[in-house]
Amino acid sequence: MLNISKLEVSVEDNKILKGLDLSIGSGEVHAIMGPNGSGKSTIAHTLAGNPNYTIESGNVLFKEKDLLSLDPSERSLEGLFLAFQYPIELPGVSNASYLKQIVNVHRKYKGKDPIDASEFLKILKEKSSNLNIPIDMHSRFVNTGFSGGEKKKNEVLQMDLLNPDLVIMDETDSGLDVDALRQTSEAVNQLRSSNRSFIIITHYLRLLEYIEPDYVHVFQDGKIIQSGGKELANKIDTEGYAT
Repeated sequence: MLNISKLEVSVEDNKILKGLDLSIGSGEVHAIMGPNGSGKSTIAHTLAGNPNYTIESGNVLFKEKDLLSLDPSERSLEGLFLAFQYPIELPGVSNASYLKQIVNVHRKYKGKDPIDASEFLKILKEKSSNLNIPIDMHSRFVNTGFSGGEKKKNEVLQMDLLNPDLVIMDETDSGLDVDALRQTSEAVNQLRSSNRSFIIITHYLRLLEYIEPDYVHVFQDGKIIQSGGKELANKIDTEGYAT
């Protein structure tokens, strides 16, 4: 699904990623943990194509294609999805209209006809119900006035509608209370499959108590310093990163 080799990335002449190597197979869930400032979120921004992040060297293959040669929109259309830590607000744009538009952009890219309003509403109701999202939320402006939990669940709904191959979750647990975290995690778990891979970037064990990873990687000073299973996350929770 994804192969990162010797990736070095800088921001404003400050090198953040320092020779990152990471391979992710189809259907695998990889958690990336590490202290603040270690470069975890840089991975997410770099893979998504944030232009503020400069690729110094290395390569990234996504489904055997050169990911770094694609612009951000092409990466999305090819099946990469980034769930933001702080989803942006779009005042004046209804959530339903926004979701329908992005679905049709992806359908066009795949050579499919656009979905009409009635069919989309049927799909939206079904998927919203599965995620325990009230249908009236879609008449509101995108993320405007949404609670933290509503924003994160709306990201998961977008994920479900777009059916990506690789999902990157950048500190999705940030700002969520216990109930919202559990509900968001349950929604993510519904979308796990053998054809979809996840990169979960987090500080804390609590998210991984709900979304159990196949692999855990400890990130420090721009590179992975240790990898293991779920037990590694438990060790970090008990002993911290210093050990």
